[in-house]
Amino acid sequence: MKRLYVSEGPIRIGVSSCLLGEQVRFDGGHKRSDFLVDTFGRFVEFVPVCPEMEIGLGTPRESICLIRDNTRAVRLVGNKTGLDHTDKMDAYAERRITALGRDDLSGYVLKKDSPSCGMERVRVYGPSGMATRDGAGLFASALMRRYPSLPIEEEGRLNDPHLRENFVERVFAYRRMRSFFSTRWTLGGLVQFHTVHKLVLMAHSPKAYSALGRFVADAKHLARDQLRDDYERPFMDALKKLATTARHTNVLQHMLGYLRDHLDVTARAELVTLIDDYRAGLVPLIVPITLFRHYVRKFDIAYLRDQVYLEPHPKELMLRNHV
Repeated sequence: MKRLYVSEGPIRIGVSSCLLGEQVRFDGGHKRSDFLVDTFGRFVEFVPVCPEMEIGLGTPRESICLIRDNTRAVRLVGNKTGLDHTDKMDAYAERRITALGRDDLSGYVLKKDSPSCGMERVRVYGPSGMATRDGAGLFASALMRRYPSLPIEEEGRLNDPHLRENFVERVFAYRRMRSFFSTRWTLGGLVQFHTVHKLVLMAHSPKAYSALGRFVADAKHLARDQLRDDYERPFMDALKKLATTARHTNVLQHMLGYLRDHLDVTARAELVTLIDDYRAGLVPLIVPITLFRHYVRKFDIAYLRDQVYLEPHPKELMLRNHV
């Protein structure tokens, strides 16, 4: 657990092809994401997917939309011709998503507002022609149903520093978890995995932190075949909850207790001040975290040294500089 985000193989992320700068949109253009390509792309390997191109629509092409008919079923149709692509997209999604399972993905980034790839709030037109923003793209819906624990996000939401940090943290957590369960794991190994993620869970969901703790404590009484699934889903669901300033502050104060016997009055006061400054929004999370990491190394505090919370993703991404 020391090298938290280093793995034997590449960390693969599924992504809507247009976000990588590929000219696959209906108008022949793209929607290149600088964060994905220039920043995140340094640490992952992308698996590009364009459902509309891959069902043979070509580019440039007629734009398509979601329409809810009188039976409440949602169809994928051409805006001008009314040509129905629903069945073709559904069949393609089943095949493609099955194939993606063999790519060992650790996350997926979708194109917002897309009738094929939009994750949420996609326009759906009713019989009257009025639109509501309560839909999801057909491919995206199938993807989320098949892989409910997989970290999935839209590129538009990644402009929010908190959502961006949350997504990347989930990607690396998912990869660690999948790597662990792909080995000949033991119950002792599961206890260790859970232990090094305790502060991460505390920051995201104190309720899940307690529930998963009880689950692991009782693991020896549970059927092994169910242990993986029964741990994976609530673990990833917990990390989807945003770690708030208040919860981060609680974790920082919790860690401070482990330094009680090591810091003099001045050093402790400095750390308390940094925690208060973070809580007040005067400094980003990376500031108190950096000082904590210094003291953990200096005093070799084993429990804190092994906590994923202190470095849940590559520091070069500088995500905690903005939350």
